[in-house]
Amino acid sequence: MTALNQGREIGPGLVYGSVCSGIEGATVAWEPLGWRPAFFSEIAPFPRAVIAHHYPDVPCHGDFRTIEAHTYEPIDVLIGGTPCQTFSLAGLRAGLDSDRGQLTVEFAHLLSRLRPKWFVWENVPGVLSADGGRAFGAFLGLLGKLGYGFAYRVFDAQY
Repeated sequence: MTALNQGREIGPGLVYGSVCSGIEGATVAWEPLGWRPAFFSEIAPFPRAVIAHHYPDVPCHGDFRTIEAHTYEPIDVLIGGTPCQTFSLAGLRAGLDSDRGQLTVEFAHLLSRLRPKWFVWENVPGVLSADGGRAFGAFLGLLGKLGYGFAYRVFDAQY
């Protein structure tokens, strides 16, 4: 299965990097498409152990903020779901004023260093209203300054 984006085939051979990887759900979805991970990045011990068990040949970086432009092979897509607690309606709603919230900004900085053609960023619906919408607006502003277009959507997780 392949798709086209501005005349470029998207299919087997696509290379991605995953940060805030958790137990690496993206690879479960993308591996059957022939997409290949260049690296994962996760700091929590249990998810790191799960990644090491299932993907022993893929490097698992710790803190994604330390990934430099040439640490791994070039990627086509960067995927990440930075911590949501700071934006969640069930959380403290500290937004970008918290260390976890600042990881959203760091994700944009990583995009700047790696310059993949595409990215996928995942979070909770509360990110749209945290700080009166200013946190999400600031994130979108950073993406625009980097030259990325974007579209966003809220999905109901039960589906």
